Amino acid sequence: MVGVAILCAVLAAACSALGAMWQHAGIRELPELKLTSAHRLVSSRRWVYGFLVLFACAVLQIIALSLAPVSVVAPLNALAIPIIAVARTRRVTSLLAIAVLVATAGIVVFVSITAGEAVPTDVSPKVALQAGQLVVAGVLVCTVAATFTTGTVRSLALAAGAGILYGLVAVLVRDVTTALPVIEWVSLISLATAFLVGAWFIQLGYAAGPPDLVVAGQTVVNPIVAAWIGIKLVGEGTGMSGLTQAGLIVSAIAAVSGTVVLAYYHRVRVEV
Repeated sequence: MVGVAILCAVLAAACSALGAMWQHAGIRELPELKLTSAHRLVSSRRWVYGFLVLFACAVLQIIALSLAPVSVVAPLNALAIPIIAVARTRRVTSLLAIAVLVATAGIVVFVSITAGEAVPTDVSPKVALQAGQLVVAGVLVCTVAATFTTGTVRSLALAAGAGILYGLVAVLVRDVTTALPVIEWVSLISLATAFLVGAWFIQLGYAAGPPDLVVAGQTVVNPIVAAWIGIKLVGEGTGMSGLTQAGLIVSAIAAVSGTVVLAYYHRVRVEV
């Protein structure tokens, strides 16, 4: 089952990259994006295509999270970053190649460790509430930062806010799917709310900056938040040795470092 979950998560990452590029192109066709004019997004064919691909991404993520622990599935979201970086570049430089390799290797090692060590655990209401409180605090900080900034900083702040929300979404999806046929209404409503707010943050991020930065920002923060909640709060890391945890930290640092280089690489090319 874990193998199927990993396959679904990898396919979801590819869908995430493709959907992000199409939605960004569609949003750039609009003069200005506001909540009152959000309905105009459906007039863009490319935005709609991106929405459909991202819907498929969501379905694949749900399947993956129903089959494996959060700390196994969530980090694979970050594969969208090297995918979109390679897809949007016209010339593969040594810096780009190294950054993609380091980011991908870090993700693969992290998932390899969690796939063998993470313990499938149910999400208790107490844990869900604790996670929700921490997420709300983080999102408020990102909202304030986005409100008083513009351009790249605003785009990254919005992307980080979306990543924090999506980290919670991954945990709540795991909670809802493992509780079936019983419906966890509080978790389901919280899941829908976090997803919709996160989706709007991403659209605003696309309007403020290039898709690379938005995808990089939310895709780095998302698995970090989800994996931390899964390992520390939910208890999926119970029994992990100090050496195993060190391996997770090193691989996470590698993945984040490679991603930061990718984001910087494309920001420089956009500004040039």
